[in-house]
This record gives sequence, C-alpha cells and structure tokens, in this order.
Amino acid sequence: MKQILKKMKIFDFILIGLVIVFSFAPNVYTYLTYSAQGEENAPEALVKVNGEVVAHYTLEKNGQHIIKTYYPHDGQYNIIELDNDRIRIKEDNSPDQIGVRTGWISRPGQTAVCLPHNVVIEVTGSYQDDELILPLS
Repeated sequence: MKQILKKMKIFDFILIGLVIVFSFAPNVYTYLTYSAQGEENAPEALVKVNGEVVAHYTLEKNGQHIIKTYYPHDGQYNIIELDNDRIRIKEDNSPDQIGVRTGWISRPGQTAVCLPHNVVIEVTGSYQDDELILPLS
C-alpha cells in the first residue's frame, strides 16, 4: 500500500477526489427534481385486474385511508390498502406472496404485482407540460 501511495502524484489525488464528488451528481439531481415537484404533481396509482384498470387513486399527503378487496377469479382475493401517499397489496391468497412482500409503493415507476391473480398496482407520474415525470433512479 505504501508503495502505491509513493508512486501517486498530487494530480492523481485531485482526480480521485473529483471522481468521488461527481459520483454524487445523479443523487443531487434526483433530489432537486423531486423537491421541485409540489403537491399539484401528486402521483397516481392504477389498480389493474386481468389488464383492465379497475381503480384509480391519487397518492397525496393527508389523503384518504382505503382498504379494498378485489376478487380476480373464483377462490382468489387481493386486499389493497391505500394510506395517504402510498399503496400496497396488504394480503392475498397466492402461494408465493411476492405482491405482499413488495410492501408500500409511492414513487412513479414502482409496481406491485400478484402474478397468479393477474393483479398489478402501478404508480404513474403526473403530467406537466405534456410530458410524463419519471424518476431517474
């Protein structure tokens, strides 16, 4: 280790420092983008059963608390819970429980899927200036 440090010049240390500083640039950009969005750009959640949109919720702070049960097929159920600005599959009777283990979702682009029941919860971005706002990370 000491041999490597002896071979390095001052510009090597400067270059390494700059690379470390610039590696945080995407995080800063994403933070600034989300903090610039206001309440008027609240994301929306679509609940789809068998490819058809059966419910549409606006995810906003100080919103509503809803628990709704969907029956995609005989003997199958999915309990969806909406709590203010987040949504999840609270319970279902599928064997793998992947949708339940996904947990709360609230950011545009996130999804919770119960594949055996063909139930999908998708959080979409809001429209501003005819463009869809999506996160970078």
